[in-house]
Amino acid sequence: MKRILLLYLLLVPFFSFSQSEVQYAENPFRGTRIINGHSVKTLWEGEMEMLISHRFGRLNGGAYEFFGLDQSTIRLGLDYGIKNWLMVGVGRSSLGKHLDAFGKMQLLRQSAGKSFMPFSLTAFSSVALNTLKPGNPEEILPVHSRLSFVNQLLIARKFNDRLSLQIMPSWVHFNLVESAAETNDIFSLGLSGSYQVSKNIALTFEYYQKIQGQLPQGRFNPIALGIDINTGSHVFQIHLTNANGMIGKAFIGETTGDWMNGDIHLGFNMSRTFKLKGRRY
Repeated sequence: MKRILLLYLLLVPFFSFSQSEVQYAENPFRGTRIINGHSVKTLWEGEMEMLISHRFGRLNGGAYEFFGLDQSTIRLGLDYGIKNWLMVGVGRSSLGKHLDAFGKMQLLRQSAGKSFMPFSLTAFSSVALNTLKPGNPEEILPVHSRLSFVNQLLIARKFNDRLSLQIMPSWVHFNLVESAAETNDIFSLGLSGSYQVSKNIALTFEYYQKIQGQLPQGRFNPIALGIDINTGSHVFQIHLTNANGMIGKAFIGETTGDWMNGDIHLGFNMSRTFKLKGRRY
């Protein structure tokens, strides 16, 4: 009886301590991007990430266009973690010669134990500047007319060690549109996910559905399927998508490829993370 009582006294503090701990869901997504769009993940404080995104031409271009490999667009980006919950980034895209900048703040983190939170929540906001020269050299387009903005809430849940899903309520605003038939504001709901096939390989998907009637004729909802390969400090993402743009205003509001017609681009994202200060964890 004394032995049982002693064992009980030893184990009770252990179980009490375990229940009082906060257990966070680690890495619902391996990278800060899922395919075209952002994930809830933010960089750790002091981390800098260099991101190279590439989209080739359309596969239905056939052998003459080498199935799209004869054309390409690229975005070069540099992101930085100010805090574990706050990151910023800048980039330059060849498509539209856009300069873009964004801020990303993690508001909630999925957890169990003493502090229970069923999902992770991150706020994202970006601005893009189109620097293309006007078709008419005498036409002067003011800077504010060249600006567009994207605001999103990224809501994700890691269901188990393999499956993570994310929804993305999104608002895109264009200061200037091409015609009166187009709207300055586009509202959409994105859905994306990741399924971990093995320790370092995951399958991903991404889709944005706009409200009916918001897009002019010839614009489509972006669809993307991909595979993530994690190599430690690198994440290499290969995908197929009908979107040629690599920033929110482009792939949400300006996708001209029809997936059902074979307007599909082969693309990849390649990231390299550097630790500039402090410990990683």
